[in-house]
Order: sequence, then structure tokens, then C-alpha cells
Amino acid sequence: MASINYAQREISCKIVYYGCAMCGKTTNLQYVHEKIPAQDKGNLVSLATETDRTLFFDFLPLEVTSVGGFRTKFQLYTVPGQVFYNATRKLVLRGVDGIVFVIDSEWDRMKDNVESLKNLQENLADYNYDLHQIPYVLQYNKRDLASIATTEYLEFLLNNHEQRQLAFQSVATDGPGVFETLNGICKLVLKSLTEKHGQ
Repeated sequence: MASINYAQREISCKIVYYGCAMCGKTTNLQYVHEKIPAQDKGNLVSLATETDRTLFFDFLPLEVTSVGGFRTKFQLYTVPGQVFYNATRKLVLRGVDGIVFVIDSEWDRMKDNVESLKNLQENLADYNYDLHQIPYVLQYNKRDLASIATTEYLEFLLNNHEQRQLAFQSVATDGPGVFETLNGICKLVLKSLTEKHGQ
């Protein structure tokens, strides 16, 4: 969970972008990194293999305004989409403060989306985390493509709990919805942090 450095008066929060292979997780971080001013970002580290665009994680320290006199930094990660790398997915989730579940809106990816959400819940359970007790939002990505599910269907399939989560439509390759998603999860994480630590 959030790391608080009292000596440097800094809070570091970890946000993980999770989802099936090729849904747009890495594309989100690449777009954010490209558009953020140089003084507000660290290096974007992307490790790729022949079978998956992200083997381990993308890392982007993103500083925002102070909270309770502490400088707040967000570290953004993605997980590999391939099931083969599940051990790495689980490792990246350790200490997570917020989750963006990226959904591929294409009709033929619905099964992959459902399986990825189930996998997320299982991996969190191994750390005794409950998805519904961690700040998280959904992102319905690839809304510019022709053969996509309606948002109503996506809500029914993936956001059908008693308390619905914030959901954002996006086209990560071009930017629409990318920063709205990031701002949404950052606000939820900061709200949770304030409630826990009385900042």
C-alpha cells in the first residue's frame, strides 16, 4: 500500500493497469508519458518479448500536488497480458493502491476480458486483497473500432456489482479518455489515502 516517507515528506502510491493481452494497457502509459511535461515524469521503462508487448512493467513516477503537506507521487505499472506470465502479474500487484482495469471493447474479446477480471480477483485474493475494497476504475478501450460491444453490454458483463465502479470510454492510441481515466483513479486513491491517514 501507499509508502509514506516522513523525512522527505513524500507519499508514493502505486497504480496498476490490468487487463487481457493487447487491450491497451501499455498504450495508455505511452500516451500519458508522451503528453506530460518533462519535469513531472520519470523514465518510461518498457520490456518486451516476442510473445507479449510488456514482459514485466512500465514504470512512470508522476508527481501531483501535495496532500497534507506531503508531495504525492504516483507510480504507474502495467502487467503482462499473457496468462503465461501470471506470476509476474501477481508480483506487480503487491502493494497496489489503485487499479485501472482496461477492457478491449471488441466483441471477440469478451471472453478474454471476463477471464482477465477473474484472474485479477484471484491474484488479489492471494494477498488477502479484495477488489471492492481497493480503489479501481474501468476503461472501455478501443471505442473507435467498428465491431465493438455497447457500453450497456460492457456494464452488464463487467461492472454489474451492487456498487458500480467509475467507467471511462477511451481510444488509448489517440488519447480520448486516457487522462480522464488516470484522473479518475488518482482521485479515488487520494480519497482513500486521506480517509486512512487523516491527511
